[in-house]
Amino acid sequence: MLQPKRVHRIRQRLAHFTLKATLYVSWVLGLFPFTFDLRKRKLHRSKWLLAYGLVLNISLMVLALLPSTDDHNSVKVEVFERNPLVKEVEELVEVISLITTIITHWRTFWNSKELLAALNECLMLEDRHFSKLILGECRQFDRYVIEKGLVVIMEIGSSLVIYFGIPDSKVVFHEAVCIYIVQLEVLMVIMHFHLAVIYIYRFVWIINGQLLDMASKLKRGEIVDPERIQKLLWLYGRLLDINSRLAAIYDIQVTFFMATLLSANIIVGHVLVICWINIKRFSLVVMILLFPQALIINFWDLWLGIASCDLAESTGQKTSMILKLFNDIEGMDKELEKRVTEFTFFCSHRRLRIRHLGLFDINYEMGFHMIITNILYVHFLVQFDYMNLKFKSD
Repeated sequence: MLQPKRVHRIRQRLAHFTLKATLYVSWVLGLFPFTFDLRKRKLHRSKWLLAYGLVLNISLMVLALLPSTDDHNSVKVEVFERNPLVKEVEELVEVISLITTIITHWRTFWNSKELLAALNECLMLEDRHFSKLILGECRQFDRYVIEKGLVVIMEIGSSLVIYFGIPDSKVVFHEAVCIYIVQLEVLMVIMHFHLAVIYIYRFVWIINGQLLDMASKLKRGEIVDPERIQKLLWLYGRLLDINSRLAAIYDIQVTFFMATLLSANIIVGHVLVICWINIKRFSLVVMILLFPQALIINFWDLWLGIASCDLAESTGQKTSMILKLFNDIEGMDKELEKRVTEFTFFCSHRRLRIRHLGLFDINYEMGFHMIITNILYVHFLVQFDYMNLKFKSD
């Protein structure tokens, strides 16, 4: 068996590699129009990278929208001819995907100044404060970074398997390249948001660790400087502001992306039901390898995004719980007690939440609602189209 320290090193290296790969791929795809100044330790917006990104992404979108030929395969022809509703639903999904792609690129470049300011503040806080406060390794941070990178690879792999794996399909290589690079771009932009959320979680986790350390010292009778509490309160407030700004920058893109995943799951689920009912007409490869894996990976991607947001929110809630530990400590300094009370009041009035469009929070509760809704829509489609599910004999 691998030693715990070795596993820890491997996990850290994988997380570091994922972050570096995300940065370089984003630069290559023109999605991260910033350069890093090592001397000032700040990001700068590059007009050349902005122009490169605009030209590249507009060109790829135009090429991806050219008349496609991937509809000409045995499965789609069979399903579309015998069940027109599936074709209509798929066209709706394609429209949603197109809108998502356009909005994602538009918002990425339109909000680049706001994103630059938020990222520079994160870098400043990390360099001047959090790098000196961390007391241990954040395993959840590494895990979510690695898992998110893996999901992006799996999403692209899943799409390629469906494109090239359907029997008797007419493959156009250059078309596939354009379509799936555009898909990768959208996935990378969403990954930027999820990485930002995971970093926010890590910072709050560090604050919680500091609070626990101070509570332990007070219980042992040691002296704690009240200014440390004041500093943590200031950092916590800055994190909430950055979190709100990042959510405002990415909320429309993430919302449309989730709508795309949900709608894709609906059409895949519907087609899977049709294939299962008409199992004799379709190969075992289509039934087992193609559509089920796409459904599983889409749900995994959706749930991972929800889980990362819920992780940040629940970690923020733990801050309030940790502050309650100070209430059990007797003989605490008056100034320190005042600082703890201020921190507690602040947490009760402002919570760390990932809210999109000012309407809904992204957490497990909302995630369960989404998944149940997804399943119900497939159920409604099957009920509505019940008479056309079973293909008639030729």
